[in-house]
Amino acid sequence: MTDVASPAPADVIPADLEIERAAPSDAGELAYVAAVTFPLACPPHTTRADIATFITRNLSPARFSEYLHDVAVAVFVARERGEAIGYGLLREGLPPGESTYSLPEGRTIELSKLYVLPHHHGNGAATLLMRSAIEYARQTSAATLWLGVNQLNVRAQRFYQKSGFAKAGTKTFTVGGETEHDFIFALPLQITP
Repeated sequence: MTDVASPAPADVIPADLEIERAAPSDAGELAYVAAVTFPLACPPHTTRADIATFITRNLSPARFSEYLHDVAVAVFVARERGEAIGYGLLREGLPPGESTYSLPEGRTIELSKLYVLPHHHGNGAATLLMRSAIEYARQTSAATLWLGVNQLNVRAQRFYQKSGFAKAGTKTFTVGGETEHDFIFALPLQITP
């Protein structure tokens, strides 16, 4: 499940907006951004209690510390004037759980999370995070970059389509007692020798 802003034209991206690989010392800032942004990507019927439980279990500083120490996970942070305003988290693998999809053969990288604080939507942070994610996936020789997005999150779906992704299937995503049937969007990557 992801929530992102519409892409900003390159000429309106603030000069003080930077994307960098996150370090273990960024765990607290990333958890804060996650706690603010994750609820925005949830469907309206998701309860506050279920969202809070999900954040505690999956988006806490301790959990981000685990992500940041896992060699199979890459986390990028968007900073504006030094402040963390968004992040992207990538990991190797295919859609988990119940899923139906059509992806090219070869190595796959999941863009598990891409979030930007709401008051920074439209400033280009999501676009730069997406570019970093695509470049990272290409550098790892992945054949496909894929992600899951809630079927009701039309704004994020438009952003992914503008970024070159297309629907490739569905997968389940559980928050609390609710199991969602998210869309899988995929981007085949051109590998150059």
